[in-house]
Amino acid sequence: MGDVMQAAVILSPGQAGVVRVPRPTPGKGEVVVRIEGCGVCASNLPLWQGRPWFSYPVLPGAPGHEGWGRVQQLGAGVSGLRVGERVTFLSYNAYAQYDRVRADAVVQLPHCLDAIPFPGEAVGCAMNVFRRSDIEVGQTVAIIGAGFLGAIVTALACARGARVIAISRRGSSLELARKYGAHETVLLDDHQRVMERVRELTAEKGCDRVVEATGCQWPLDLAGELVRERGKIVIAGFHQDGARQVNIQLWNWKGIDVINAHEREAKVYLEGIRAGIAAVEHGLFSVSDLVTHSFGLEDLALAYRALDQRPEGFVKGMVRVEPSG
Repeated sequence: MGDVMQAAVILSPGQAGVVRVPRPTPGKGEVVVRIEGCGVCASNLPLWQGRPWFSYPVLPGAPGHEGWGRVQQLGAGVSGLRVGERVTFLSYNAYAQYDRVRADAVVQLPHCLDAIPFPGEAVGCAMNVFRRSDIEVGQTVAIIGAGFLGAIVTALACARGARVIAISRRGSSLELARKYGAHETVLLDDHQRVMERVRELTAEKGCDRVVEATGCQWPLDLAGELVRERGKIVIAGFHQDGARQVNIQLWNWKGIDVINAHEREAKVYLEGIRAGIAAVEHGLFSVSDLVTHSFGLEDLALAYRALDQRPEGFVKGMVRVEPSG
C-alpha cells in the first residue's frame, strides 16, 4: 500500500468520490509534496456544477490548486529545498495525499506559519490584485465582495492609507471587513440604495478605485456607477458563467481605466505568494481568519456545496488531507 495514495475525484457534476492511484515520484527538477490541505476555489464552481465543455470524471486530485504541505521527496538536480520543509506551491492536483510539483513552483513557508493553513495560490492572487489596483494613500476605494480576496485587499488598502468602503451581501463579511480596517460598510442588497449610500459617503464624487471581487454581472454594473471620473475599475472577480455587458457609454464618458487584475504567469504568482507571506508576517491579515471551514478528502462534495451556498460566516473552505500509510 506504500506505493498508492488516495485522491479525490469529481465523478460528474455535483458528485465526488475518493480513488486509489499510484503515488507520484519526482522527475528531474521536481519534488513530491505530502499534502496537508488545499483551498477550495470559486473559480472551479462551473466544473463542479457542470458545463457542456467539461469532461468527466476529472483527473484525480484536480482541480486542487491551492495546496500546501511538506516536501516528501526530492528529484534529481533539486537544490535549496529539504525533505520535511513546509511549503506552498503551484499545481493543479492537490486534492490528494501527495502531489508532484516543479521545484521552481515551490515557496517555503516560515516557521511562524507552522500548523496554519496557507492556500498560497489564493493569497498570491489577492496580493497581485492589490498591486495591480495601484491604490494610494488618501484615495477612496470601494471593494465589492468581501470574501477571501476582498478581505485581503481591504486589509492592504487600509494599511496603505486609503479610505475603504466594503460592500457585501453578507453581514459576516462586512464584519470581517470592519475588523480589517474598512471605514464604511454597505450591504449589497439594492442597486439604487447602494449607489445613493456611496454617493453620500463620497460627497457625490465617487470612488478613486472600485475593486469588483464577485465575478457577477450586477456588481460589475455597480462598479461603473460608483467609480469617479478618471478613476479605475479593477476586475478581480472571475467571470466565467457567460458573456458580460458593460455600459460603455458611461465608462467612456467618465474616462475611466479598466484593469483586468488576473495574472497568468507563474513567476508573477510566485512573487505574489512571497509578498503574501511577508504581509502575514507583518500582521496585515491572518489566514486563520479567512479559512473558516474544513472538510476531509472524502467530503469534497460538501466543500463545494458550502462554497456554492456560502452560509453566514463562510469565507474559504479547505480540504484537509491525511497522509497515507
